[in-house]
Amino acid sequence: MIEFLASNALAYLIFVFILSLLVGSFLNVVIYRIPVMMKNAWQDDVDQHTKGEDHVSTRPTFNLIKPDSTCPKCQHKIRAWENIPVISWLFLRGKCSACKTPISFRYPFVELLTACLSTLVAHQLGFNELAFGFIFVTWLLVAMTFIDLDEMLLPDIFTLSMLWLGLLMAVYSPLMNAHDAIIGAALGYLSLFSVYWGFKLLTGKEGMGFGDFKLLAAIGAWVGWQHLPIVILLSSVVGAVVGIALMIKKNENGTLAIPFGPYLAAAGFLTMLYGNDIATWYLSTL
Repeated sequence: MIEFLASNALAYLIFVFILSLLVGSFLNVVIYRIPVMMKNAWQDDVDQHTKGEDHVSTRPTFNLIKPDSTCPKCQHKIRAWENIPVISWLFLRGKCSACKTPISFRYPFVELLTACLSTLVAHQLGFNELAFGFIFVTWLLVAMTFIDLDEMLLPDIFTLSMLWLGLLMAVYSPLMNAHDAIIGAALGYLSLFSVYWGFKLLTGKEGMGFGDFKLLAAIGAWVGWQHLPIVILLSSVVGAVVGIALMIKKNENGTLAIPFGPYLAAAGFLTMLYGNDIATWYLSTL
């Protein structure tokens, strides 16, 4: 099977697309449940601190497997044939089969986005360990993007997994440079860490979350320190434009909180695939 995919580009791309569709369906579960699981864990810690170490939570089991997926309105249990990525949503016409409540378009969108971005990585990088690593990173970036949009949160389970995987890949893969990855991770973290503390000393306010530091460190491990300026420039420009537009639209006084993770994720993804091309274009333009 591996030899067949390595020698047949079309079959390889189709395989990546279908696999990533399935992963995208699972990411919909991850995006919703991981923040809830984290909040439950935080509440358990608070309860143990205030009610004693012997306190036992009576909360029903809630993880990535249980409870089974149901319609949020009528609690209809989602059957296997209703959970086929994209196809089920189209077949059901975007509605629950029991109560006809509309099903958000975001579910098939996340599935298609995951599949298309992963297939783009496979097409650009070919059949090698670097492509496999970047595809996995793409899945993590999709999950982090939507969690940050929903909750203003970048869980360590994603940022640190991406960071350590990138460093390990750099050590063992001839297609990456361990020296560049280690320095990229360090500079990625320290750059936003410095901005955070500089802003806090000047204004007394926190300008960003620690998850952003970890995400840029993880991206730095994958793209190397040389491409970090591209990531920072792309994410900052897009973030600033979107932020200003939102403040104008909502008539805010400059205190609007905007998640920075999605812009870092998008900039990191583009830099992973096109970093050299972007750098060449930028320098030639200057």
